[in-house]
Amino acid sequence: MIENPYTEKLRELKEGKIKEIIVEAKDFPAFREVWKDLPDRMDIVGEAGLNGRIVYRYVKTEE
Repeated sequence: MIENPYTEKLRELKEGKIKEIIVEAKDFPAFREVWKDLPDRMDIVGEAGLNGRIVYRYVKTEE
């Protein structure tokens, strides 16, 4: 089975190893497949850009 590349990218984002993930429109279904199962998915904030590009950043919310 081929691992989804966004599994590793989202882990790195949450750990602070990377600041953002850029997701192109064609790659969104693969991103969403991993994102939807994360318990803290609401802390991953997307900013829409041009041509369907979305920049995701990890913004930890205080409880």
